[in-house]
Amino acid sequence: MMTETQENQVTDYLIFQQLPLDILLEIKDHMISQISDIRINEHLSFEDAFLKVKKSWDGEFKMVSYLLFSPVELPLIAKKVMKEKYNSLLKKSFLIGLIFFGINLLLIYSSKNQEEYKLFFRLMNGVFLLALVAVWIFNMKIWKYTKADLKYKGKCFYTMYQKNVGLMVISAVSMIQVVGKNGHYAYQFFKNQNTTEIFGVIVTLLIPFVLQTAIIFTLLNFYEHKKSLKKLHNFLEPSVK
Repeated sequence: MMTETQENQVTDYLIFQQLPLDILLEIKDHMISQISDIRINEHLSFEDAFLKVKKSWDGEFKMVSYLLFSPVELPLIAKKVMKEKYNSLLKKSFLIGLIFFGINLLLIYSSKNQEEYKLFFRLMNGVFLLALVAVWIFNMKIWKYTKADLKYKGKCFYTMYQKNVGLMVISAVSMIQVVGKNGHYAYQFFKNQNTTEIFGVIVTLLIPFVLQTAIIFTLLNFYEHKKSLKKLHNFLEPSVK
């Protein structure tokens, strides 16, 4: 049976490895299990078993870059976990984004005139802005945990999703620009077969799709961040002022 002091040694070791806290706790459970197994099977002391486990994990803690989602280097094991999680969220976001892309095309064909489509275009994109605002309003209690530089004990980030919350602001600002547009080129192309502004058509269709997908990703990301914070509740209150 491992003592509290020994568990704290494992925790401190993983904090030193600069892992996000949510990933750290998952790995800590694996390490503690490994240490216990080695102590039982090989009749070693805690210190010797811990040393053996650290050596087995050594390659997983080398610092690597992950430019897509982290401006700084992070441990290899953190990159593996984050890449798997983010890829899943990106796939979901892309698929949902495609659904809204299809809805946009349906709105073009169902609109009686350009003015009606302009209203639909602005309403649909405005819904994404409202969703972002609603997320912030209804999650005021965790605002203090959304700072990209907020760290547990000043050494590791709280969740793997934390630093990407800033993407929400960028997406919102960009979507405000889109809401001010009217979708003219796309409407003229599909309803009136006007092919003189193909570039404008591509931009009108592509930019809203990209931003909608990005916002969906930020919303899913925020939801995962919130779920992780709930799991970390016992660690948070003493360390956040």
